[in-house]
Amino acid sequence: MAFSGSGSDGPVANINVTPLVDVMLVLLIIFMVTAPMLQQGVEVNLPKATTAPLQGDSEQVVLSIDKEGRAYLGKGNEVALDELGEKVRAVFAARKDGEQKIYIQADTELDYGVVMEVMGQLHRSGITQIGLISDPVESKKKGTK
Repeated sequence: MAFSGSGSDGPVANINVTPLVDVMLVLLIIFMVTAPMLQQGVEVNLPKATTAPLQGDSEQVVLSIDKEGRAYLGKGNEVALDELGEKVRAVFAARKDGEQKIYIQADTELDYGVVMEVMGQLHRSGITQIGLISDPVESKKKGTK
């Protein structure tokens, strides 16, 4: 028979981990394949957003970007894109309330990459609260098309 001759045989406390390792490897491969698919976006036409006016007691810092890609801090103060982070940090250092929120208003004809570059420069300079400004959607009156 298959039994050993000694009488001290008890329950075996060994776990067979081979099936567990096989299942974990299969799950790892599945997640490695599907994770990049979740990161990609689908092409959609984004709707216009209805937004509320800016709230706050202090004056808002607004960065405007025209269709040629020129940036203006406030009204009429043109800022070179490579100096943008430095200038914005100086503006926030002079503020008494310590608030570090900046709002970007960009022309609709401006390349999206320019807006992302500006946001990246602001983020690298320590400004993490960035808002985007849009025009409100014109509501249709009842009975008109």
